[in-house]
Amino acid sequence: MSTPFPFTAVVGMDDLRLALVLNAVSPAVGGVLVRGEKGTAKSTAVRALSALLPELSVVPGCRFSCDPGAPDPGCPDGPHEPGPGAARAARVVELPVGASEDRLVGALDIERALSEGVKAFEPGLLADAHRGVLYVDEVNLLHDHLIDVLLDAAAMGASYVEREGVSVRHAARFLLVGTMNPEEGELRPQLLDRFGLTVEVVASREPETRVEVVRRRLAYDDDPAGFTGRWAGEETALRERIATARALLPEVRLGDAALLQIAATCAAFEVDGMRADIVMARTATALAAWAGRTDVLAEDVRQAALLALPHRRRRNPFDAPGLDEEKLDDTLEEYKGDDDPDPEGPDGPDGPGGGGGLPPQRGPEGPQESGPPDTPGESPSGRDDTPGPAEDGQPEQQPEPQPQPQQRAGGAGAGEQSAVAATEPFRTKTLSVPGLGEGATGRRSRARTEHGRTTGSRRPKGALTKLHLSATVQAAAPHQRARGRTGAGLVVRKDDLRQATREGREGNLVLFVVDASGSMAARQRMSAVKGAVLSLLLDAYQRRDKVGLITFRGKEAEVALPPTSSVDAAAARLESLPTGGRTPLAAGLLRAHDVLRVERMRDPARRPLLLVVTDGRATGGPDPVALAARAARLHAARGTASVVVDCETGPVRLGLAGALARDLDGTAITLDELRADRLAGLVRDVQQAGDERRGRAA
Repeated sequence: MSTPFPFTAVVGMDDLRLALVLNAVSPAVGGVLVRGEKGTAKSTAVRALSALLPELSVVPGCRFSCDPGAPDPGCPDGPHEPGPGAARAARVVELPVGASEDRLVGALDIERALSEGVKAFEPGLLADAHRGVLYVDEVNLLHDHLIDVLLDAAAMGASYVEREGVSVRHAARFLLVGTMNPEEGELRPQLLDRFGLTVEVVASREPETRVEVVRRRLAYDDDPAGFTGRWAGEETALRERIATARALLPEVRLGDAALLQIAATCAAFEVDGMRADIVMARTATALAAWAGRTDVLAEDVRQAALLALPHRRRRNPFDAPGLDEEKLDDTLEEYKGDDDPDPEGPDGPDGPGGGGGLPPQRGPEGPQESGPPDTPGESPSGRDDTPGPAEDGQPEQQPEPQPQPQQRAGGAGAGEQSAVAATEPFRTKTLSVPGLGEGATGRRSRARTEHGRTTGSRRPKGALTKLHLSATVQAAAPHQRARGRTGAGLVVRKDDLRQATREGREGNLVLFVVDASGSMAARQRMSAVKGAVLSLLLDAYQRRDKVGLITFRGKEAEVALPPTSSVDAAAARLESLPTGGRTPLAAGLLRAHDVLRVERMRDPARRPLLLVVTDGRATGGPDPVALAARAARLHAARGTASVVVDCETGPVRLGLAGALARDLDGTAITLDELRADRLAGLVRDVQQAGDERRGRAA
């Protein structure tokens, strides 16, 4: 087993380390979601937490880590007789993104369950993580059905394995810690709310700090055991301080004034439900215990809000997480009670119990950068280091672009125009890929999936996951006499087992090809186009699609965003999209063809949906219209499902977008028809086009 990087040797990242330590002090806080760019030691810090967790006392031989003082009465390995427990280290169990449901919840031997009535159960990762930490790296890429299982287990504190009336239940109370790169996509709101705290991490831009990071990493890689030994003293001191804070936690008083500030803050930021209030209360209490105090101060409430609320105030997928700290301070000041303890008193930061930071990081070279600040929001030097919107990895809010005078009239050859803001998004009609796919679970097109309505049965190709009971009984019934059946039980062999085939929905690759040429440059028109694309992006987010964005104008097409799960990134690129120049429609379609060709090799099961947003005009070069038609027919030959969103406006229309849709063998719709309340038959039209295409191919 490899030696983990020491927690106290992690340079900087005060918010992350403080959030992890608070969960070690009080597991009831509910875990941490770590958001940040790649290469910022998110996973390193989380894995290092395992060395700081106190040991557990477990029932000897129990695979489900039952507490000998209060064993689970429904434990599959029970019932447990009273007796001394065995000590072992707390576990940090990692859930791989590609794990199966059986690996997560455990597997039941269906054959023995049906024939012998025996619950032969192999525990999964949820059992391993009981009373420990369940760590999910790249949690935003986890499959939806695994997320559903996690939500159920986190809510009930137990895991249930159901196989056609045979069930196993075991306790599964764990600390959920996840890391993610927001560029690769966001989490569902239900899972976001399950994380008690969230922190944003970014790489330091200070050369001295970056040098220290590299120096420590190289020293660790050269000699992991020796490097860890040099930090053993700091690790021991931090472990002892966590134990002291845990012991003090029951004595911490959460006064009415602090409770009022917590409730007022959650109300002011309009967070949904009451979980935020509870998490803030637990976090503020843990902060006080960590600082060695028995009273919760306003500064604890403030720090708790900065950790517990940013991911809960997100109103739509394109909102950046974060808090208005000025509004937070005003709310805390307005609801400051008279019984709020004096922060400068005996138990304040400067008194005997003060000092909320980690022990100083002292390597062989001497003092290094310290851990979390001594008081929330304040560095050891006294400078206010509470990260603002730009410092903690969150982009500063930019003023909405104001309309600028047009440089030239729209049309082919028009000069470049500055970016315009999109109109308000709206609910769009459902656009789906015809046929039956087998791609990743989502909510757009029909597909064969592990979850959904049962449509038939088949012999299992690997491990049996969803038993089709009636088909299994029908397969076993003719052989009962030959197998010597004498009792009431059914004699079932492995060859009799049948897997249920199910139909659900899949996520697709939605590739946007957006015309940004001069013919689209009328400000009101481009705002409407951006609003439509933003609406489609919102729909793609809700349906768990991958998205890509190609724009064309001037002389060429550009891949503004390669296919990704981050709808936020696509929306940001769209917002800053300038317009102007000629209309190289063929270049946009050819670039889309190249992107889809590469994506088919990377993920052949994910079916694409091409959305071309244009007025259909093509200019520049010899015979641009014919060239665009030939490029469109390349997509038709590959069977790519296509929809052309016709942006042409005015009383006189050329119908070029409709001709493009015919060359693509797809469907053309107008901006007005895209709205959900304007055209009831849009899905039927798209599917009919696919049926006609398959008929011609046959």
